[in-house]
Amino acid sequence: MSGSRRMVDGSSDKVRGQFDTIESIEKVSDYRKAVGAARSAVYIIFALSLLIFIVIAAIAIYKEGAAQFIETMESINPWYFLLSLVIILFSYTMRYPKWSMYLHDLGVHIPTGRNFAIYMSMYSMDVTPGRWGRAIVSYTMNRLSGVRFARTFPAVVADIFTDFIGFAVLADLMAVVVGKFVIVSFIITFLLVVPFFFIYVEKPFRHVKGWLIKARRRWNFLKRLDVVIYTATLYFKYNRRLGWKSFVFSMVLTVPSMFLNGMALYVTMLAFGVPLGASYVPIVLFIFSSSLVLGMVTGIPGTLGVTDAALISQLQIFFPSTINLGLASAITIFFRISSVWFVQGFGLTALLYTMRYWKD
Repeated sequence: MSGSRRMVDGSSDKVRGQFDTIESIEKVSDYRKAVGAARSAVYIIFALSLLIFIVIAAIAIYKEGAAQFIETMESINPWYFLLSLVIILFSYTMRYPKWSMYLHDLGVHIPTGRNFAIYMSMYSMDVTPGRWGRAIVSYTMNRLSGVRFARTFPAVVADIFTDFIGFAVLADLMAVVVGKFVIVSFIITFLLVVPFFFIYVEKPFRHVKGWLIKARRRWNFLKRLDVVIYTATLYFKYNRRLGWKSFVFSMVLTVPSMFLNGMALYVTMLAFGVPLGASYVPIVLFIFSSSLVLGMVTGIPGTLGVTDAALISQLQIFFPSTINLGLASAITIFFRISSVWFVQGFGLTALLYTMRYWKD
């Protein structure tokens, strides 16, 4: 029993050797294949998103006529749309201090310029399932400074988690303010938080680890999981360094950032001439957050289709006298371009820049 425990706790030279090999001398070409696969997934999702835009446009044209829909699309004020892009970009860059703080708490020190580029490169993979593509930054930091994956991955998880919590706070708050779907909003956001329980609470992992220690005696094939168990053990070890202060500070940045994302929808509506005053801000933020919550609960990458349909529907419900199907469709298409594919664009630019650190 003690020998098994030593193995899991990382004192086994064999397991440590396997792990160090994975961390230190994995060929860049092999990892680029994985990145290529992730990039292919992004291309597929982009194609599906484009198809959804075509379907949205086709339905609007069928209902209101091609000439009317084209006129609606052409009516957009480009300066307002440009402002929405600036808001989106700023909302993402303002979260950088929390990322920098996570790395500092984990004992990882990278020059600010390079660290910012690495941070922005995470968003190149935001439409991958579960945003797992963000883990690419752990590899980049490994190639740049030699720091092990398990040490930086808690920062990636914390960034995803706090992004979601900040969004959940906004979604539930707006549901209360607007007085719509309050209970449903709280239930859905709670269910979406549950998976993070198994990432941040170590006790379930300890039970699984204990079972594997016993089971591997009978079934040798389970020994193949030794490296996985060792990696997870290191993950929880380093994750303890991220205290509650880090998460509280993150909320100070993340909630306003999510607010700005919602305001990008507000500005996009202004771009199409929708008359809005300050009193409409909570309603627009509710439409933004509730539509994304509905998309998130499906688990579909990029919340494709579901969020688009929810936006079109709710824009007409809350603004029946000013927004018809064609206008709602146009607003949705342009907002999704700015909030999804513009983000992918600057993330990909940062990724291509940071790939210079991938040296053999």
